[in-house]
Amino acid sequence: SMPPETLMKIFSYLDAASLLSVGCVNKHFYQLASDNGIWLKIYSRCFQPKRTIWKLKSEQTETVSVGCAALHDTKPGYWKKEYIFKQIASVKTRVIRLLRPINPYTGLPCKNKEAMKASGLSWILVLKDKNGKEHVMEKAKLSFKDTSVTVLWHSTDWPCLDILSSLKLFGVTPLLLDQGRAPIKNGPRRRSLIAEYHLANLTESSVAIGANKLVQLFSLNPGLLVGLWKEKNEIAFVMAGLHYHQLLERSTLGSATVQYAPPPNKPVLDDIDPEYGLHDYNLHFDMHGESCTYLCGTFRSLFCRKGDIENGYLKLTVLSVKDNKKHLPLSGTLGLSWETEVFKGKVKNCYMMNVTLLEGNGKPFWCFSAPVYLERSSKSSSLYDCVGPIYTTDYADSEGKVCVEFLWLEETKEYFIVSLVLYISTKKVNNWYGTNY
Repeated sequence: SMPPETLMKIFSYLDAASLLSVGCVNKHFYQLASDNGIWLKIYSRCFQPKRTIWKLKSEQTETVSVGCAALHDTKPGYWKKEYIFKQIASVKTRVIRLLRPINPYTGLPCKNKEAMKASGLSWILVLKDKNGKEHVMEKAKLSFKDTSVTVLWHSTDWPCLDILSSLKLFGVTPLLLDQGRAPIKNGPRRRSLIAEYHLANLTESSVAIGANKLVQLFSLNPGLLVGLWKEKNEIAFVMAGLHYHQLLERSTLGSATVQYAPPPNKPVLDDIDPEYGLHDYNLHFDMHGESCTYLCGTFRSLFCRKGDIENGYLKLTVLSVKDNKKHLPLSGTLGLSWETEVFKGKVKNCYMMNVTLLEGNGKPFWCFSAPVYLERSSKSSSLYDCVGPIYTTDYADSEGKVCVEFLWLEETKEYFIVSLVLYISTKKVNNWYGTNY
């Protein structure tokens, strides 16, 4: 019931974030809080135009007329939108500047962590129950690696698993970011949908990858791990592996309902090389738990012969059982650490696998971060000088497969990788290079 003039006077003392928040109260407040006069003042203070248009002195009639034109010749809310767009553009410029230096080993930007901080980026889970109610889980712990970040959510307020229908993973960025201070907790933000998972019949429809006395782990593609309490069959924690390749784009450029779709690669045809697209691949391979690294290495000049193309896949042999000089030991005991407010634990023989495959020009070709596990193989070691059980890890998605073989040496209590083979979809290779294999 307060007169609009009085409300406008009050709103004129608010900052940009407060104005956006108060505009969410109702339609009347939204219209008043979008006033061009208020937002033009905010815009002028923030971006310091060459001519100040709000100093109402007799000798500044020219600037006053400019200000009047700026107010009367624009649509309602114009200066609010201009202010928001310019804020977003200035943040994007800072982020792009940080992403320019490229790591020659990984083919990825060197300063991913700094770029995420500059953008104010964080991640949330939104759990939707069967009645349509949403439960937002924000508190998260981050663990940064060479090529990925692992995000762990745990809470005592998880809703009952039986009533949940879906889980959405969002990247969240402040709409207005002040580099001089931390983002306002309840300030205006925008969501970018990264992935959506269906939770109905979770234990039957997803892959069980391990368990200990307290929890059992289930993997959902792409890159999500759900830990359930064994006795209650309720969520204990959720862990996501996010690869740096396209992470900022996926976490910022999508909408609240539609995922970001990267532009297709423009193939450069090569009529001279008959095996174009079969060689000059480089692999950065990383195995880690939530906080420790078991193996991190770069493998160069990988290739596939035409005779090794079978069943729609190119075969890239990274490590071979026959070449025992290149077999690699793992550092530490394989396991995936987890924690909640009350308990901590570790599930043996589970880990996060990071694959970054670069093509001949150094561009990321196939990248992922995903939870995987070791499985005892029925075959025994074929190495004449080493005797021990063989374990395997297999991963597959729409773009390729990874097959890893481990030899367990009881004497030294350690695993050795004796075989590492990548299988790349010929469809992906043909689309990328414009070839036909």
